Amino acid sequence: MGDANPRYCHVCGTRLVMRDQREDGQEPWCPVCGAWRYPRFSCAVSVIVYHPDGRRVLVIDQYGKRGILVAGYVARGEDLVSTVVREVREETGLAVRDVRFNASEFYEPSDTLMVNFTCRATLDELRLNPGEVDTARWVAVDEVVDAMRPGSLAQRFVRLHLGVGE
Repeated sequence: MGDANPRYCHVCGTRLVMRDQREDGQEPWCPVCGAWRYPRFSCAVSVIVYHPDGRRVLVIDQYGKRGILVAGYVARGEDLVSTVVREVREETGLAVRDVRFNASEFYEPSDTLMVNFTCRATLDELRLNPGEVDTARWVAVDEVVDAMRPGSLAQRFVRLHLGVGE
């Protein structure tokens, strides 16, 4: 995870100084490298996975959290769509198609930019990775908001995608 206020240069290790940056105000500056060292943070995807019939959405339980979406961190050098395909396959055994951007939001608790996508599974047979997913179920589109963890970022992404107010 990133540091909201980096103290040392990630390139040379020199202690950073705060300096006025014309567009952004006070930002960390490395006097040795002569470069701005903006705060770093993680990037992850979350995925609204539609059943092949398009009438149901996959809801999972993972690490003791009930009613969430498939999600995972973007690996170094990996693009977002590849991450979606990899994470869905790793966690559920599903192949997907029609990957489309939905929304993004910075998730403060884990210092992560969450980028949400929708996609459609090519088959409906789940092969859950036991180290990743506790349980999973296909939920009717008109019931999926209520199946999500209340107030969660996953639920907000689903609401936004479906055009359903809070």
